[in-house]
Amino acid sequence: MGLFKRNPFGHILFIKKWLIRIFGVVTHRRYRGFNELQIEGSEVIRNLPDTNVLFISNHQTYFADVVAMFHVFNASLSGRDDTIKNVCYLWQPKMNIYYVAAKETMRAGLLPRILAYVGAITVERTWRSKGKDVTEKREVNPNDTENIKIALADGWVITFPQGTTKSFKPVRKGTAHIIKEHKPIVVPIVIDGFRRSFDKKGLRLKKKGILQSFIIKEPLEIDYDNETIEEIVEKVEYAIEQHPSFLKVIPAEELEAQKELDKMRKWDY
Repeated sequence: MGLFKRNPFGHILFIKKWLIRIFGVVTHRRYRGFNELQIEGSEVIRNLPDTNVLFISNHQTYFADVVAMFHVFNASLSGRDDTIKNVCYLWQPKMNIYYVAAKETMRAGLLPRILAYVGAITVERTWRSKGKDVTEKREVNPNDTENIKIALADGWVITFPQGTTKSFKPVRKGTAHIIKEHKPIVVPIVIDGFRRSFDKKGLRLKKKGILQSFIIKEPLEIDYDNETIEEIVEKVEYAIEQHPSFLKVIPAEELEAQKELDKMRKWDY
């Protein structure tokens, strides 16, 4: 690799590599030490091609989710099975990993701007501005979709199709359009525990001792030519476990509480 070799977005790979190494070492204990990241599906990562892979995931923090993915992907590619033990896996990181992020988020301070250099594809959100939903939606910037196309052609792209850290919000149709047009291998990821571990931005550690889960599922089977946008959207919602039907599942804690309440009622009678 030449010292000043650049990726398709003009980023110098030598600088990008060192940023990944430095941030990887700094953040490693957030997932293995202060908290414990439980991983499933590392073998899926090792079986993927080098380009045209789209990772879709639910979203809990602005940055901690993506940082965890850089750790897990590189650890998996280094032969580790469902663990990020020994951060040396970042010495030769995969350099063509990108992630879709809101432009306003990546411009909000020096640290986000540095993180953007690691691989952000910044897009202008048409439905949201300054943390609030907008009534008059803006037109999609064609440069944004072109950049995602370029990133897929060069490597792997991470996207959060709900476009927000709030749970059970609708999946944006833009993700389905990207899938239908560019026909990538689509790999679902379901995460949990990040919202309890970190603040909303994912920069500040909020609580220690949290069991974080990171589940990598098998690639989706998609009929790119015949499935409609709506069908792909629904498939994505189910894959990242954000379909409204998941809200109808009663948590185990509630069932236990109901059992105890039933016992009390039994004796009261």
